[in-house]
Amino acid sequence: MEALRRANEIRSLRAELKKELKAGRTTVSAVVADPPDYVLTAKVFDMLLATPKLGKVKATRLLNQCRISQGKTIGGLSERQRGELIELLGT
Repeated sequence: MEALRRANEIRSLRAELKKELKAGRTTVSAVVADPPDYVLTAKVFDMLLATPKLGKVKATRLLNQCRISQGKTIGGLSERQRGELIELLGT
């Protein structure tokens, strides 16, 4: 029951973060640079899709440029991948 409660809590926190991203109150760059614990197991692709003006095609292109798999989690990014993604998102 504790694990189920924790999973539900993480899902609600992620949903709130996606709302923040869509509203423009936070950026994917900030999340990738310093991810909160509840985002570490979230897919980078899903976070990119929650960003305004980034659809599937642009998100896929960004990930391909950084050599990041679509299944990669935010916590699983290497420093190189993290740095390249932040750089591309900033431009």
